Amino acid sequence: MLIFVLVILAGIALMVVSANPKQKTLRTPAIALLAVGLLGTALSGAFVIIPAGSVGVIFNIFGGVKPTTLTEGYHFVMPGVERVTVYEARLQELTLSRLGEGGSNVDESIHARSKEGLEIAADITVQFNIIPTEAAKLHKELGPNYIETAIRPQVRSKVRDGVGQFNAADLISTQRTQLEALINERLSKEFANNHIELRNVLLRELRIPDSVAKVIEEKQTAEQQVAIERNRKQQAEIAAQRKVVEAEGEAKAQIARAEGEAKALSLRGKALKENPEIIQLTMAEKLSPSIQTIMVPSNGGYLLDLKSLTTAKKQ
Repeated sequence: MLIFVLVILAGIALMVVSANPKQKTLRTPAIALLAVGLLGTALSGAFVIIPAGSVGVIFNIFGGVKPTTLTEGYHFVMPGVERVTVYEARLQELTLSRLGEGGSNVDESIHARSKEGLEIAADITVQFNIIPTEAAKLHKELGPNYIETAIRPQVRSKVRDGVGQFNAADLISTQRTQLEALINERLSKEFANNHIELRNVLLRELRIPDSVAKVIEEKQTAEQQVAIERNRKQQAEIAAQRKVVEAEGEAKAQIARAEGEAKALSLRGKALKENPEIIQLTMAEKLSPSIQTIMVPSNGGYLLDLKSLTTAKKQ
């Protein structure tokens, strides 16, 4: 395009020079240069280059926005009738933080209220890309300024709605991932309606006032102490139950032993009753070997000869 403009300027310059009667021979080249320049300028508007990672949307002054989009490379359009708007189709991101986008000093973080009404500031980065096949619809409905007219307000709205579903203490401790997932789900639907694909939602930071953070920290510390004491109590109860079980087991063992001994005594008494000589033999074994004869009670009716009994036992 620049080359053709220079050609036109050169042609004009030659035309000015050829106005001098002495330079009439330059008029023909001047006219030729002007013709080439004008023709080149006209034709240059007929060719459009779509950069890598982009798509082009055609607007026809007679038919409006064409439904098809132009992909990367050279394309021919009708000069003066069709105009092409190029859209970035690669991954893009929007960051809203207290430092501002690009590191500026403007606070763009999102301020919201938690479930119990506490103020929470959120820094967030949203990654997205337009849907290439729907770029014509996006151009028709939103236009090139779609980030400011659609994405930014939707992100702020959905973050505020999401924060309001949780308690502040939960958000800064255990529920951060759940909040991120909730925002992702709700933004995905809104972006899809606007011909945009949501790729990631990244919660960079959640901030609450220092005074509130201190109260929450004290509350969590107290809850941890209660949990520790509850655990100790449970351990003590388990130990006591173990001792009860052990005592019951020991008692049962003693009862079993006593029953066994009683049964043994009963059997022994029965045996002695049926064989009285066993008593005599036992008494003889207990007495000194030097005693050969002893007297038994008068109601026994006989003398006990120990020598004969012991001799008989050995045989």
